[in-house]
Amino acid sequence: MKIPFLDLSREHETIRDALEGAVERVIRSGFYILGPELEALEREFAAYCDVEYAVGVGSGTDAIHLALRAAGVGEGDAVVTVAHTAAPTLCAIQQANATPVLVDIDPVTMTMDVDRLAACLQARRDIKAIVPVHLYGHPANMDPILALAAEHGAIVIEDVAQAHGARYQGRRVGSIGLAGAFSFYPTKNLGALGDAGMVVTRDADFAERVRRLRNYGEVSKYRNASFGVNSRLDEMQAAILRAKLPHLETWNAARRRVAGWYHERLSADAGRAPQTAAWAEHVFHLFVLCHEGRDALRTALQARGIGTSIHYPMPLHLQEAWRGLGAGRGAFPVAERVCDTCVSLPMSPAVTEAEVAVVVEAIHSIVRMERMADVGPAASHGKVRADS
Repeated sequence: MKIPFLDLSREHETIRDALEGAVERVIRSGFYILGPELEALEREFAAYCDVEYAVGVGSGTDAIHLALRAAGVGEGDAVVTVAHTAAPTLCAIQQANATPVLVDIDPVTMTMDVDRLAACLQARRDIKAIVPVHLYGHPANMDPILALAAEHGAIVIEDVAQAHGARYQGRRVGSIGLAGAFSFYPTKNLGALGDAGMVVTRDADFAERVRRLRNYGEVSKYRNASFGVNSRLDEMQAAILRAKLPHLETWNAARRRVAGWYHERLSADAGRAPQTAAWAEHVFHLFVLCHEGRDALRTALQARGIGTSIHYPMPLHLQEAWRGLGAGRGAFPVAERVCDTCVSLPMSPAVTEAEVAVVVEAIHSIVRMERMADVGPAASHGKVRADS
């Protein structure tokens, strides 16, 4: 049985008629940019997130960038985020002309370590914003983050690119800080068929600033109040997302079910499976196993027709683009450890229990062979008979 890491066509096949109808509706409408589909999606997604306002933008990266700018973050300001996240988080901070500052992650949740954040805020006086990342679908520990932000006069922009629908203490992530920044990249729990993003907030003035920034800073046609960008969620992607949004809760429940199958079957020898904090409702954008000898495991699984991925192979501070941050190996040991050992197993609402069983059995078989290889023939030849 061949099992791909991710096959989006399986998920889309279940709602093909709705997707095709959405595309046809846009073609017939004559509206392609900033039209009725986007307006409707913004209302519907705001309601889903339990907030008053949502502003569609061109990507998840733009969502963070424009949220920071709308909050007044710019040159001379520092923004704290985690060392273990996707590169777009840091790209967005730098696009806002701010300086990224990194902290390590919690070894259980893989999200921002609150103690490291507290130490960072105590040591620096130029922190204007905090960007916690709800990594892999698990919420960051938001209450202490918000308390620290208030104590030090910083604002909080949540990176929700991987956590559509997750909850922290019963609250939707993205609704807790000043704003939430979502990505609708095709692989996300709620994905478009191209790039798209969204900023959600309860603050009307903030939402209006984001709305202006996404469209060249215009307050009305050809009247610009500020320097903005071209970052507009187009009508086609908005229509696709509207077709998919009603299924998001069902798909997230399916992801939790798939994660449950993995947890039931994986032995401790297979590695460290993801854990969920008591205050979190995980949506398992990814199912990430930490395994010693990760690269060999991936190679062996690939030989058996099982696809995997790595999220992520190198922490941000060790990448060439951010060597200027001045942090070498050892600066963020938890992030470094995760990057050295993490492997993402097949995860989507379409993954079946039989497929999980095949993946887990393959992992256990590979681990057994690794152990036999480690013991080697000499060990078995050197055994002493019990009756000697």
